[in-house]
Amino acid sequence: MALSSGRTRGRALSRLVTAAIAATLVGTTAGTAMADSPASGSSAARDAARDAARGLSKIATAPAQAAPAQKDGAKSPARGLAAHRAVVAPSAKAPVMPLGAVNASGELYFYGPDGKGGLTSKELVDTGWDGLRAAAHVDHDRNGVADGTYVLSKAEEVWFSDGGAGKRVADDWGQYDSFFSPGDLGGSKQSDILVRDRDGVLFLYTANADGSLPGRKKVGPGWGQFTEITGRGDLTGDGRTDIVARDRDGVLWLYKGTGDATKPFEARTKIGPGWNQFNELVATGDVDLDGRADLIARNSDGSLWLYKGTGNASAPFKSREKIGNSGWNQYSWMF
Repeated sequence: MALSSGRTRGRALSRLVTAAIAATLVGTTAGTAMADSPASGSSAARDAARDAARGLSKIATAPAQAAPAQKDGAKSPARGLAAHRAVVAPSAKAPVMPLGAVNASGELYFYGPDGKGGLTSKELVDTGWDGLRAAAHVDHDRNGVADGTYVLSKAEEVWFSDGGAGKRVADDWGQYDSFFSPGDLGGSKQSDILVRDRDGVLFLYTANADGSLPGRKKVGPGWGQFTEITGRGDLTGDGRTDIVARDRDGVLWLYKGTGDATKPFEARTKIGPGWNQFNELVATGDVDLDGRADLIARNSDGSLWLYKGTGNASAPFKSREKIGNSGWNQYSWMF
């Protein structure tokens, strides 16, 4: 590819990841309509994002109280959070992050917790995401709020932004068919990246504070048996990051984290069968704001379901609850 084309692609991806993280931080807290946010990458957007991140724990732990209404008189998600007395402050073991959803046209939408166990109305964040195939929010400073975003492009490049200009941190990642961040797996402060290659081998990239991804560590082979691998935060109540994986028979398995990057998971334990009814499993952390990490599942009919976390390794999820009617199949991928 010509150098000029590479530069153009780089600028476009930099803009995308910058816009995404700015919208993430703002949308997670105050629920400001993304279409009304400042221009992508502007200093105003970054300042607002950082201010919102600092204010999230105050909003999340506030008792029921009045909150300013939006200009149109509608209640903001911030007011919903303040009015929901069961809210627990976000943490690294149960972060609060928006659900990102990308449609076939490349439009990126965010859905945030509504303070009632469901999701807010969708907000358009950006367009042009048809050039990407995966993304992952990270919480590098461990305050329970997204402070960075990794994206994997169809050009096999990985880009990172922490609210400033996006930067390329890796390339030649077309070999991987699974890409997500469950949190800190290696005992360091930063959130890590898990990837699976097309031979079914799982690898761990331990992230640095600047978003760089040093050499990978091999977790092990045999992960090609799974049709879905995901997780965000602690599912078992021991403070360590865990993941879940669904096999081809529809059985969901729990992999408890060890906190050791050289051997990040214990032997798997069975959660239960019947998970093939879902065509996508997504973990964004704590959705119902009770301080425990949850799991989102999209049914083949396009409905969306929430499995609330229990913090109990023997039964990590409660019975499912519907949080979205048909229509979620409009999205090509979610994160």
